[in-house]
Amino acid sequence: MEKLQQKKIMDFIKYNREEFQTKLLSEAGDVAGKINDILQSGNIDLLKNAEKMIMFVVENRDNELISFAQQEGVAWARHALTLTLKLEWVHAIRRTVWHYLYEFDLDLDNTNERNISEYRDTIFQMEQQVNDGIDKFLNSFFISYSTYKDELISAQRNMVEHLSVPIIPISPFVAVLPLIGVIDVYRIDTIEEKVLTEISNMKIRTLIIDLSGITDMDIDVIHHFQKVLSGVSLMGCEAVITGLRAELVRKMIHLDISFDQYASTKGTLQQTLTTYFKTN
Repeated sequence: MEKLQQKKIMDFIKYNREEFQTKLLSEAGDVAGKINDILQSGNIDLLKNAEKMIMFVVENRDNELISFAQQEGVAWARHALTLTLKLEWVHAIRRTVWHYLYEFDLDLDNTNERNISEYRDTIFQMEQQVNDGIDKFLNSFFISYSTYKDELISAQRNMVEHLSVPIIPISPFVAVLPLIGVIDVYRIDTIEEKVLTEISNMKIRTLIIDLSGITDMDIDVIHHFQKVLSGVSLMGCEAVITGLRAELVRKMIHLDISFDQYASTKGTLQQTLTTYFKTN
């Protein structure tokens, strides 16, 4: 009997679709004025999706509701739609559903429907179901939205980090790696991956690493950089370091650290390139 009652409530909402949508838009505040913009920019039909969400909630179809919420989360994140708009829209849906449950209850008085009391019991029981369903939707939506954004930020960071490790070929077997800015633990991992991969891909025999744009490195980064130089050597490539700044050299002296075992050091990049081109 409960399934039949739920279906009749849903049929009532569908039968009054136009009035339902008008009521929803009146409740939606700022979102109402952006319906067409969201449809055009993200191909997201808010009114159609609202009806789908309501159907899943009223009919207690949790698996479909959660799956739909996850899809919505990705779509909103992909098109950079704000969480504020979504929250306002979902709360408008909640208020509108309750308005139409009230209208359904009033409509029972004007019908010859038997078991009116059972329908009313279903309506009252549905209060918790609707609230729980909408909360489940929001929870799954927010997790999906946040996960997509985090993955996007991570991918963008990886791209930026790889762009900040530019290996520039200057001859068939010689390349230059100019490094600038701060080298932290995360970035040294990227440097290691990019350097070893490109030595193999580009068949580099000599890699000139210019550190004139680096003022400082943490001790952990210096030790990791040594390992990178060791890896370069193991791949049969000669590492040449240029542009070591006084501040970094002073720190290395006090820490009793040297790159000499794995690389030769030169003065400036310009001098090194001049010398290299003279001998080649």
